[in-house]
Amino acid sequence: MSKGKINVSVENIFPLIKKFLYSDHEIFLRELISNGTDATLKLKHLTSIGESKSEYGNPKIEVKIDKEGKKLHIIDQGLGMTAEEVEKYINQVAFSGAEEFLDKYKDSAKDSGIIGHFGLGFYSAFMVAEKVEIITKSHKDEPAAHWTCDGSPEFTLEASDKTDRGTEIILHIADDSTEFLEEARIGSLLSKYNKFMPIPIKFGTKEIDDPDHTPATTKDAEGKETTEPQKKITVDNIINNPNPAWTKQPSELEDADYKNFYRELYPAQFEEPLFNIHLNVDYPFNLTGILYFPKMTNDLNVQKDKIQLYQNQVFVTDNVEGIVPEFLTMLRGVIDSPDIPLNVSRSYLQADGAVKKISSYITRKVADKLKSLFNANREDFEAKWDDIKIVIEYGMLSEEKFFEKADAFALYPTVDGKHYTYEELFNKIKAKQTDKDDKLVILYASNKDEQHSYIEAAKAKGYEVLLLDSPIVSHLIQKLESTKENISFARVDGDHIDNLIKKEDTTISKLSEDETKALDELLKEVIPAEKFSVQLEAMDSTASPFMITQPEFMRRMKEMQQTGGGGMNMFGNMPEMYNLIVNTNSELVGEILSTKTKKKQERLITQSLDLARLSQGLLKGEELTNFIKRSYEMIK
Repeated sequence: MSKGKINVSVENIFPLIKKFLYSDHEIFLRELISNGTDATLKLKHLTSIGESKSEYGNPKIEVKIDKEGKKLHIIDQGLGMTAEEVEKYINQVAFSGAEEFLDKYKDSAKDSGIIGHFGLGFYSAFMVAEKVEIITKSHKDEPAAHWTCDGSPEFTLEASDKTDRGTEIILHIADDSTEFLEEARIGSLLSKYNKFMPIPIKFGTKEIDDPDHTPATTKDAEGKETTEPQKKITVDNIINNPNPAWTKQPSELEDADYKNFYRELYPAQFEEPLFNIHLNVDYPFNLTGILYFPKMTNDLNVQKDKIQLYQNQVFVTDNVEGIVPEFLTMLRGVIDSPDIPLNVSRSYLQADGAVKKISSYITRKVADKLKSLFNANREDFEAKWDDIKIVIEYGMLSEEKFFEKADAFALYPTVDGKHYTYEELFNKIKAKQTDKDDKLVILYASNKDEQHSYIEAAKAKGYEVLLLDSPIVSHLIQKLESTKENISFARVDGDHIDNLIKKEDTTISKLSEDETKALDELLKEVIPAEKFSVQLEAMDSTASPFMITQPEFMRRMKEMQQTGGGGMNMFGNMPEMYNLIVNTNSELVGEILSTKTKKKQERLITQSLDLARLSQGLLKGEELTNFIKRSYEMIK
């Protein structure tokens, strides 16, 4: 037996590990199983190139709980270590066995999937253990070794009678960490971090129906059938899927395989994904993964953090900010890359050029997939538009390159259920919806029911009206107006239709100058100036007598402020103001002027105003009650 001191750079390395090195103590299990996986994959590589005479077989990693003994065992059947290697890799903290291995075999081991490093990853065990033992036998023909350390810089190293290849790590769980002796706790950690590790992981056993036994059915004298019980067999409880879908080539997978993997990732999610995007690139970085588009709503507060980040099938985090562009964090799925730089705990991403390249690649890949889906089956793409538009519109706002590519597949639906790309829309409406200043005016509604009368007025002119109802539509409109040439968007209830798209011809008012002045004074006496700005306009005699609109600029700024438009608080705090457009050519307006009694004039004005307010959903409470009462009185 030998004794010694662990070669560390500071005397108090263990308190540092316990308190500061790792953000979450639970990841010790991930680190130790990762090391076991490393050791197994190294052995696989060495046997494949003839540098190890050991039989690789069908190795697995086993996790065992000894609750009475307060011990947790992690056992692998990998290449193991000699006593000399234990000295080198365990006692010299911050010296990475994986680093040396990769340096020696960097060319032939490039694709072998070796993950992580021995060294500091191993010492995470001391976050939960008061003592750690390593019993290990190398694949080389050398004696086994037994290393013990109680959390101080001192250790013992002696021979062991272990005969089978591999390494067993025994954690003597500390009193403040006994939760890690509970089967449910360890089971949940294995499911969280090791669900897709490339080596099978055994955690206990389970009973299953014996596949070689078919229960016999017999009949008694009365003809009553009796079936014998199904035989059960005990098998290893393998908790992981070593060959998840993202590790395979797209050509190997059917649509059902992608859906089954989605259910494996999200067992509590009952809705099928709309479609998936398989990521697979090996230059200039390595990245694989599958992203799924779930059904979306217009709620911007949709739960994010549903994409899982792996490093060679080891779970790292579900916070993929920086790697996945923000607009795609509403998607679900898996991304796996050995080239994403992680700090020593594998828990936090470091910002560097590789991450930016990966983010750009994912953006481009998603855009290309959307274009491909659009081209392959436009009808299906249009049917799914409402479920995916919030992601696409968010991407158009936040990623310039995505915005450019989106021209090929972003859709602009109309109130009649048609869908146009921007180019198609432009060509469709440019002849009719270009105003006297040669600017193309794109009309849109946000609610078909609430803005029905305005929509019908626009359609009567032969105009197309888009239905744009996402919460970020005001931001998107601003983006399009600043990017596309000589266009403007106008919500269909923003003004009278003739004012929204002004042509050369103007309608002459039936009222004389004196009548117009008298009408203006009469309206201002009755209509509250703090809520409405009255505008007298000569329109077609069949147009509505009174019409309420909200100025496009003011309304848009308020909407943008409500959805995060920086620097627009001044608009969000301003009271609601509306324009009241009075059609001077309306018969009702003429009747108001010709009515002899002031009381009847005020009654007609109030009733007309309330009808206009009602059409905009602005009549509520006591005012609505009074309107209904007044309406009944007028029809008596």
